[in-house]
Amino acid sequence: MLSPRADVILKTIIGRYIEHAVPVPSQSLVHEGMLDVSSATVRNEMVRLERDGYIVRPYSSAGSIPTDKGYRYYVESLTAFNLPLEEQQLISHLFHQVERRLDEWLTLTAALIARLVQNVAIVTEPKPAGCKYKHMELVALQDSLALVVLVLHGARVKQRLLFFDKPVAQSELGNIADRMNSIYAGLNGTEIADRNKGLNLLEQQVTDCLVEMIGTEDRRDYSEPYFDGLHFMLNQPEFINNPRVAAMVELVENRSVLKIVLPSGLGSMGVRVVIGKENQVAVAQDYSLVIGRYGLPEEVVGTIGVIGPTRMPYARAISTVSYLSRVLSQLMAELYGSEVKN
Repeated sequence: MLSPRADVILKTIIGRYIEHAVPVPSQSLVHEGMLDVSSATVRNEMVRLERDGYIVRPYSSAGSIPTDKGYRYYVESLTAFNLPLEEQQLISHLFHQVERRLDEWLTLTAALIARLVQNVAIVTEPKPAGCKYKHMELVALQDSLALVVLVLHGARVKQRLLFFDKPVAQSELGNIADRMNSIYAGLNGTEIADRNKGLNLLEQQVTDCLVEMIGTEDRRDYSEPYFDGLHFMLNQPEFINNPRVAAMVELVENRSVLKIVLPSGLGSMGVRVVIGKENQVAVAQDYSLVIGRYGLPEEVVGTIGVIGPTRMPYARAISTVSYLSRVLSQLMAELYGSEVKN
């Protein structure tokens, strides 16, 4: 936890850097009357923030910019932030102007997110809720090697090799499979990951494998998503003449970016933020992802989100994704004649 003064200084630096994309010098925080403390105090606090990994200076004489850790602290400290009422009314009006067709809703949603957040918007069609565990078998192939045979609801069968750190007999594998079948039946990957208490080392290794297999299958089910706003992102200062942006542009144009950057275990209907190097894939580590779900839990669920630089207006991105996910969920409820659960 940061001290109240360090908290204010860090959030001020982040706010200014998000707005202006220019490193923030200590003297500007004092001279512009943002903080009622001496310049020496501000410098000392900034030295501590840099030492603790919340900010960094691009070079010795420069001002400071936030790190991924700094942005994470900032995001975790955000309180409820709603879109202005006039924007909510405009969005409602626009949705009433389009036809009652899913593709029209999703196209409009992508365009609105891109314009409101000034970055790349991603929206997928809703699909049946995540894969659910039905049955599993473990077959010994060698002393420390087993074949995992996973049966999902819908008669989908998946297989994977699993290496253990020590020899495991077929009888023990059978016992593990029986236990997994008794406690995981009917659960999705997120629910399985949440029920891993009281497992021994071998059971935990098998559980991790199952969660990964189900997550891979969930991601494979995504159809071609709706994209908008690439031109907004490319106009951000950090991406102008940046050779590393070419890889992300290629992923967006090939409609494959979602399969690359989608975090595993995205099972709830809330909004999730993935910042910079929290992304597992190297090509996405200059970016942040604000992503959530919409639809009818347990029935049909889609993904909605925004990709942009780590210098993203997080409060606005989170509130935009959250609000539009609620709008789409309500439209889906009307379409399916169901009730949206908040």
